[in-house]
Amino acid sequence: MIETLRSSAGELRKTNTIALAGLLIAFSVVLALLKIPISLINQISFASLPIAAGGMLFGPVVGALIGVAADLLGYVARPTGPFFPGFTLNALLVGALYGFLLYRKKPTLPRVALLSLLTTLLINMLLTPLWLQMMFGKAFLVLVAARITKNLILYPITTALLYGLLSAVHRVSTSKKAF
Repeated sequence: MIETLRSSAGELRKTNTIALAGLLIAFSVVLALLKIPISLINQISFASLPIAAGGMLFGPVVGALIGVAADLLGYVARPTGPFFPGFTLNALLVGALYGFLLYRKKPTLPRVALLSLLTTLLINMLLTPLWLQMMFGKAFLVLVAARITKNLILYPITTALLYGLLSAVHRVSTSKKAF
């Protein structure tokens, strides 16, 4: 784990890492702008896809930084309520999780499905309702219940999109001409 962190931090010395990280951040911001509001406290967004790709490509350190930058710039581009650092932590965790579990590994369907499930349970079903409870004072279980149907529907869609994206990114990054 320490070696993974050290190797990922070393990626920051490479110009192509900085350039591609910037593109992934921009892509995430654009996807955040295209989110679909379901209610005041529930929305559909695929802004985490480029963050996950950044974690897989460059490891947990760079993935976490991509997540933080994408969240902050996404908020600046279109603030939809009060700023809350918990959501920035969510984005950081997405980049770090995908970095720890997929950095320099092939993104197999079981790995991606497990990571998607972990992200859904930890971030979408636990942390996000916790942040919303802290912000709006609503009951935690009510907020969790409001997210169950959305997450049950989105889990297979997100997993399929992630698997397709991460597999394509892995193929390109391991080809002789890439990076």
